[in-house]
Amino acid sequence: MLKHYETVFIMTPVLSDEQMKETVKKFENFLREKGAEIIHQENWGLKRLEYQIQKKSTGFYHLFEFKAEPHVVAEFELQYRRDERILRYLTVTLDKDAIAYAEKRRTHNFGQKKEPKQEVLYEVKHEPRPEIKFAPVEEPVFDPIDDIVEEQIIEQTLENKEE
Repeated sequence: MLKHYETVFIMTPVLSDEQMKETVKKFENFLREKGAEIIHQENWGLKRLEYQIQKKSTGFYHLFEFKAEPHVVAEFELQYRRDERILRYLTVTLDKDAIAYAEKRRTHNFGQKKEPKQEVLYEVKHEPRPEIKFAPVEEPVFDPIDDIVEEQIIEQTLENKEE
């Protein structure tokens, strides 16, 4: 009897994009060869790990959702253990509620951040401000006589200091 499974695995971050895709393809082909039906797969990309694994702080995450016989899952996990590119993996059997949740997540983009609804407690009315009128500013007038007087004051001050 086919059971519904979901597996998430973390690949080492030192892989190139091509090597990462090749690794995913390897596991996908393994499942297909063993008669598993792949329902959905997601590439979650490079994510930061909560704690270091094999001295790595990031890893490429990938998810497979599939239907298979239980013995296939045991062989599948053995393949994970043998592959040095895999840091961690977790395979779980999905019950009817988890299957419904996975279906909802797949089809309705469940889990994406949505704009929070803002509840209006009261409405504020903004009245236009009265227009403020400023008095005209006169341009300063520069008188050449002021410059002469200022020079004389400076000269007298310098003379007084010399004496």
